[in-house]
Amino acid sequence: MATQHVRQFLDFEQPIKDLYEQIEANHKLAAKNNSSDYDDINAALEKKILQKRKEITDGLTPWQKVQLSRHPDRPYTLEYISKIFTDFIELHGDRNVKDDKAMVGGLALLDGESVMVIGQQKGTNTKMRQLRNFGMANPEGYRKALRLMKLAEKFDIPIITFIDTPGAYPGLEAEERGQGEAIARNIYEMLKLRVPVICIIIGEGASGGALGIGVGDKVLMLENSWYTVISPENCSSILWRSWAQKEVAAAQLKLTSDDMLNFGLVDGLIKEPLGGAHWDYAEAAANVKEYIKPVLAALKEKSAEQRIEERIEKFGNMGFYEEVKAEN
Repeated sequence: MATQHVRQFLDFEQPIKDLYEQIEANHKLAAKNNSSDYDDINAALEKKILQKRKEITDGLTPWQKVQLSRHPDRPYTLEYISKIFTDFIELHGDRNVKDDKAMVGGLALLDGESVMVIGQQKGTNTKMRQLRNFGMANPEGYRKALRLMKLAEKFDIPIITFIDTPGAYPGLEAEERGQGEAIARNIYEMLKLRVPVICIIIGEGASGGALGIGVGDKVLMLENSWYTVISPENCSSILWRSWAQKEVAAAQLKLTSDDMLNFGLVDGLIKEPLGGAHWDYAEAAANVKEYIKPVLAALKEKSAEQRIEERIEKFGNMGFYEEVKAEN
């Protein structure tokens, strides 16, 4: 018998949890009394849940968006692959060290068209989180990703990447095997890929761990994802010597999808179901597919040379600064 999934709630989702508990209590009373008197009450509560999900989504702070991007029920890369693509064949290993389970990738069909899909994968339970190293790839993960990208380029297959990582793995052994070089190599090589490249931030987009598969013709973000050089907790620990100011750090980092779009660091936002992607995997995946299909079609209309030139120009123009003349 299949185990029923137990929905989890964040602190600011407590009003929704309360409504679900009312519905569950009504179901028990209805079963005990063999009555259908609670059907209308439960239907009204379901409407209240939808309304509350909208209210919460509309009023999220930057820190709450960070929390939502990490929601334990949020769909990860393999979930999107299973719902958007067909005939996925996972490819393994970097042909040098080992197969990094935090980075997944392989060939798939997008409505009959061959694509190479690559992304970071977090675990859905404690055992899988350890196996996937919490979505933090080692150098061999980024080298595997690059191997698959070069394979796609060889056969003229578009590339789609899904970004969801708290950062590249920072362990000593990762640095000994060339973590920084592996990420830098990926950034360099992705700029020159001759096939269309679409990158989608589906959850956490932290630091070089995200950039290692994040250089594309189009970079898109889900509504409740974030993208920045450092997590709010680590930023807080550096500036204030504790995690206590993480909410302030999240606001100051300007890390939300809206901020990234306003800065010109991403090319588009993808709407999520009311309350976040964790409420409806099918709708979240459908939104992603609906957005990327026309984007991919438009990119294929351009020549490889034009895509590369525009890609280099786009990333070369990122950032802004102000020159201040020194006083005599």
